[in-house]
Amino acid sequence: MALYPYTLQPVALNLTEAEFQQAQYELFVNAQPSFGLKSLKKKEWIIIAIGVVLAVTGLMFVSGYSTIIFWMMLVAIVIYLLVRTLGFKWYVKKEFEKQVAAQEMPDEMRQMKLGVQKHGLVMAMPVNQPDMFNNNQMRGMQMRAGSMQQAVIPWSAVKSWDETDDYIFVMFEVKGQQGSQIVPKRLQGQKFPIDTVRQHLQEVVPIRGLQTEHLQPPA
Repeated sequence: MALYPYTLQPVALNLTEAEFQQAQYELFVNAQPSFGLKSLKKKEWIIIAIGVVLAVTGLMFVSGYSTIIFWMMLVAIVIYLLVRTLGFKWYVKKEFEKQVAAQEMPDEMRQMKLGVQKHGLVMAMPVNQPDMFNNNQMRGMQMRAGSMQQAVIPWSAVKSWDETDDYIFVMFEVKGQQGSQIVPKRLQGQKFPIDTVRQHLQEVVPIRGLQTEHLQPPA
C-alpha cells in the first residue's frame, strides 16, 4: 500500500448548524438530476424546436394583429424553459429547506474531533460527553479512554460514500449499527489529509454514491 499522510492528533471538526444544513443540501443536490438545459429530454427539445420553427415561420409570412399568436408561442417557450430549469431548482430547494427546518445538528458534532489513521477514521470527544458513545451509532466500535474518548470507524466498515465541492460523506456499519459522518474539506487547512480519506474510501468502495436519507441524524 502506498504511504499516505495521517493525523498525529484528531482535528477539531467545529461544525456549525449552518454547515450541517449546507452539507445536507449539497448532498441532496448532488443526488438530483441537472437543473440546467442539459436536463431537458430529447422529446422536449423536439417539441420546443417545432414550436420555435412554427412561430418564426408565422412571423415571417403573417403580418398585422395575427402575429400575436406567434409571439405568444415564443413567450410560452421561454417561460417553459425558465420554469423547467430555474423554477424547478428553486422549488426543489424550498421543499428541501422545509424538510430540514425541524432538524437540529446533534450536539456531539459541535465538540467532535476527527483523525485519519491507516486502520480507519478516528472520532474523538471530551470525556464529559459520554452520550455520543452510548448511542446506537457508536455501539460495537473500538473505544479508547483518556482525556478524549475515541471511537474508530474501520475503513472496512464503510458501506458507501459521496463527495461534493465542500464535504465528504461517509456511511458505515459496525456490528449491525449504521452511522454517518460529515467531513468538511475546509479541515485540509488544518493539515487534515482529505486526500488520504478519499484514497481509503476509493479502495473499499470504488463507486461513490450516497442516498440523501442516509445523512439523517441518528434517533
